Amino acid sequence: MSYHKPDEKTLQALKDIANKLRIHSIKQTCASNSGHPTSCCSAADLMSVLFFHTMRYKADDPRNHNNDRFILSKKLAFVDVATGSLGQGLGAACGMAYTGKYFDKASYRVYCMMGDGECSEGSVWEAMAFASYYKLDNLVAIIDVNRLGQSEAAPLQHNMNIYKDRCEAFGCKFKEAFPFFTVQRSLYSVFSVDLKKMGNASPRVVALNGDTKNSTFSDIFKKDHPDRFIECFIAEQNMVSVAIGCATRNRTVSFASTFAAFFARAYDHIRMAAISQSNINLVGSHCGVSIGEDGPSQMALEDLAMFRAIPTCTVFYPSDGVSTERAVELAANTKGICFIRTSRPDTAVIYDAGEKFEVGKAKVVRQSDKDQVTVIGAGVTLHEALAAHDQLAKEGVNIRIIDPFTIKPLDASTIVASARATGGRVITVEDHYKEGGLGEAVLSAVGEEPGIVVHRLAVSHVPHSGKPQELLDMFGISAKSIVAAVKQTFAN
Repeated sequence: MSYHKPDEKTLQALKDIANKLRIHSIKQTCASNSGHPTSCCSAADLMSVLFFHTMRYKADDPRNHNNDRFILSKKLAFVDVATGSLGQGLGAACGMAYTGKYFDKASYRVYCMMGDGECSEGSVWEAMAFASYYKLDNLVAIIDVNRLGQSEAAPLQHNMNIYKDRCEAFGCKFKEAFPFFTVQRSLYSVFSVDLKKMGNASPRVVALNGDTKNSTFSDIFKKDHPDRFIECFIAEQNMVSVAIGCATRNRTVSFASTFAAFFARAYDHIRMAAISQSNINLVGSHCGVSIGEDGPSQMALEDLAMFRAIPTCTVFYPSDGVSTERAVELAANTKGICFIRTSRPDTAVIYDAGEKFEVGKAKVVRQSDKDQVTVIGAGVTLHEALAAHDQLAKEGVNIRIIDPFTIKPLDASTIVASARATGGRVITVEDHYKEGGLGEAVLSAVGEEPGIVVHRLAVSHVPHSGKPQELLDMFGISAKSIVAAVKQTFAN
């Protein structure tokens, strides 16, 4: 693959295009109330050169077999795979390059753009080793070194020599960009407050994070206890393993937090933690479609199924600030793996500050002698259920509302008793896929009980970006969907 420096006129034209891309990026991220404008601005020069100078493709035929390939973060007409979960793009690019070189024997090239923070993921270096071993000279990996991670500087910052040494150590040919590409030197919460309180009470409490502390608010803990905060950067597998190591021999009480979706890449490490009888606490934020504009790559919709399958795991699903605080306290004193599922939207406080919670004990939040249906919700959907309760009450229909608090173990006795009291009619509503979540947990609990029918409301297919309430409505897990389900129960 040959490289040549563009002439000055072409360079200026590409710079102008890059600036237009920056303007569009800022406008779009502001309009959507989501996204990363600084990352877009940083990559604008690279995108300008690739798409308007270097890459060979037909813009009016994005699926043309001879087009060069490009890997970024979103599934678009020209982009074949989505890699919004960081560290996966280069592996996919290796697959494309291998196919092009050895199967298709075609001349197309594959370009993969990565962030510098992303290079903390071990999968990036596994892919580099693969590319080197199979001599994928039709693959170009581009690292946009802008120094900025999500919550602090990337580990290597602007140290290009280390990037060079690492790439070459894996057998990759390193080429520094032209001066045109020179780096420009420019420019959830309750859990963290509770963790900080626990850190104040016990010097054994430590917090680990995967470069999401400004989103999960674990920086609150870091501010008060910097000596007990471990930043693991964008390397969730390693973060879980470090937490396991910290917790050995009960030396520490470890809490590792990131977006719940990102624990999926550490599943084997979590599985091995159970085999090792480890006592670790994992806190997953940004669960379900209710996170809204960030889109499906960030939405945890499989996490309940994943953690329910772990033999030693206790699964907490708090629904307000008080229950979240109790969940943190209980997790710290519960043997085995504990997973706390937290929601992104602000939610009203349901419980009094002195409310008592127990593992495996549900709360009946609304009840009367005239209840006709039992509705079980957790997190965001519990609040939707409460809104549905109020709406139905105005129409003379009474429903019972249950907050399970822990999905595993589930309080089967309370659920069965409530179901019996409401004519055997149960509706579950969850911000999670139908498989493996709250609904299936309830079905398992009442499966051998005659006369109980469970109707499940859950996310039915892969979602997309949107406003939280719009997505709750779209997937039938909002208050109005619960109202409709209650009425349909009577119709049936």
